Amino acid sequence: MAGLAGCTGDGGLDLGMGGKGRAPDDVIRVTPEDGAKGVAPDGRVEVRIPSGRLERVKVVKVEDAQPVRVPGAISEDGLRWRPAPGVRLALAAKYSVEAVALDAHGRRSARHTTFTTAVPEHRFIGYFKPENRSTVGTGMIVSFSFNRPIENRAAVERAIRVTSRPPVEVVGHWFGKERLDFRPRAYWKPGTEVTVGLRLRDVEAAPGVYGIQHKTVGFTVGRSQVSVVDAEEHTMEVRRDGRLVTTLPITAGAPKTTTYNGKMVVTELFDVTRMNGATVGFKNKDGKGEYDIKDVPHAMRLTDSGTFLHGNYWAPPSAFGTANVSHGCVGLRDVKGGDPDAPAGWFFDRTLIGDVVEVVNSTDRKVSPDNGLGGWNMDWNQWKAGSALH
Repeated sequence: MAGLAGCTGDGGLDLGMGGKGRAPDDVIRVTPEDGAKGVAPDGRVEVRIPSGRLERVKVVKVEDAQPVRVPGAISEDGLRWRPAPGVRLALAAKYSVEAVALDAHGRRSARHTTFTTAVPEHRFIGYFKPENRSTVGTGMIVSFSFNRPIENRAAVERAIRVTSRPPVEVVGHWFGKERLDFRPRAYWKPGTEVTVGLRLRDVEAAPGVYGIQHKTVGFTVGRSQVSVVDAEEHTMEVRRDGRLVTTLPITAGAPKTTTYNGKMVVTELFDVTRMNGATVGFKNKDGKGEYDIKDVPHAMRLTDSGTFLHGNYWAPPSAFGTANVSHGCVGLRDVKGGDPDAPAGWFFDRTLIGDVVEVVNSTDRKVSPDNGLGGWNMDWNQWKAGSALH
């Protein structure tokens, strides 16, 4: 379990905390369930809690042009959110649900889920990141996940064109039959404008299965920010455009639950989220998570398997800069509820999706290239070898 991230504590030392930002259904219940596929456009969408009050709910159609928010309202008693009357979901679309609730004592908990709606029979679609018109860090990788296995990978890859201004060579790399990532040889230069042209309509990806997308999207690369976490020294150096801005004290994975080495890319930002050890395999004998923290502040996802860089208020202040005590995440000092002036809040407010966080001097293995946007851990020749066109 060394590579699986997680981060919490039990009063004394931080036992580590992480997970996928997903919470069990005992507090915030979301319909459709997390990861559901083939949801009908007129299917039931609901967020509910048994007690307390929903503080905010946001349901957004993502990975298609500009993200579109689903209109809806929280009930007067604060226990339920539903879409506005007459609202129908789009076909072949991915939706994200973000919900934050308060209990009777004003304590916050959060839940983040996704689901996808039905794709017409014999059609395929590619869900992609980053979002259209977004500003991202220099380590952003254009990543497509397909709803059906792709047999004719060359035809699909040929139908997706990633170009940039100023121009650089951009090459695709397949991870299995359902994921295709694109990146240049080195990190994008700040200010680069990237265009993604999808010409998948009527492309045959497998016998009798054809694409339906025909669109052009794009994003802009912002300033360069690369942060290096030294697990042995318990520090994180933050560099902007090559210049050292600051060095922050951190705590990384404990000896039995170490943090991955290697280059990782921020893919999600949560001002508050819930982390439960059961979601990444850290369970007690009774099957429950070794930790369950409902209000982790300033959380930045680094891998799909659950590695986060996040605020930590439960570990003793003396742990930061001196000891590794987590389940694999990287922790920055913070306070309950999140403090924008604490190290975690300061870093969170200066982070973009696509920023790079590299971990060095950990005793764990290097993060897998397909775990999150870990493709920067492959050299250029290895990367190009994974293209169906080379």
